[in-house]
This record gives sequence, C-alpha cells and structure tokens, in this order.
Amino acid sequence: MPAGNAGSPDLCGVTDSSYSILKIRGHNRLNAKHESMARTRKSSKTRRWSAQVTKRSDALDLESDVFKGKNPHRIALSLKRSAERSKRRKGTPYQSAMSMLNFYINRAGKNLPQNQKRVLERAKDELREAFGRS
Repeated sequence: MPAGNAGSPDLCGVTDSSYSILKIRGHNRLNAKHESMARTRKSSKTRRWSAQVTKRSDALDLESDVFKGKNPHRIALSLKRSAERSKRRKGTPYQSAMSMLNFYINRAGKNLPQNQKRVLERAKDELREAFGRS
C-alpha cells in the first residue's frame, strides 16, 4: 500500500479523505466517475438525430406527414410506393418500408399519442399484406 493512504486500498491518487467520503456514500471510484458523466447533458441538436433521419432519409423519399395519417392502409401503401420507387435502398422494398415504419414507432415517435401508435402498429400489418407477407 502506498504511504499516505494507510488503511485504504490503492485507488490511484485518491487520498484518505476522498476515499473515506466515497466509502461512506457507498461508491467506489468508478461509480463516482460515472455519476459525474451521467449528469452532463447532450445538446438538443444531438438528441434530435431521429427527427433528421425521418425528414431526410437517404433510402426513401417519403410523402410529407406520412406517419401522421389516421388510415393504416394509406400509410402502408405510401411506404410501399416510396420503397419500390427508391433506387438508393440497400435491402428489398419490404425491408426498407418496414424498417422506416419501425424506426418511426421506436425512436421518432416515442412520444406519440396511444391512438396514433395503434394506427402505426396496424400499418405494419397492412404493409405485410401489401407485400404479400401476411
């Protein structure tokens, strides 16, 4: 044990007084470090990346406000049309359309009202039917 830290384990420069404070609080050195990192907030620009993906997806050219509709069949057909017309997608049209719908539900639409979320979940079933994958 290094001199000056009598009675405490080697904590790489943590003094007796700071070690005892950490020990009293029930933290080890790593928890104290992660606690301070957890307090730092990301800027609003970096937290809104999902909205940018929805607006400017390079794989699909979506109709404006396609996810705000109330008709699941119309949403599914719009996604199908966009996916089939796209030349920039990597997967099949079905994969691209379902991926964008799931992305919106899981990320961009995490604060959706419950009734709109139900509409979008039904749109998944409609999309499967539209592509003949029921």
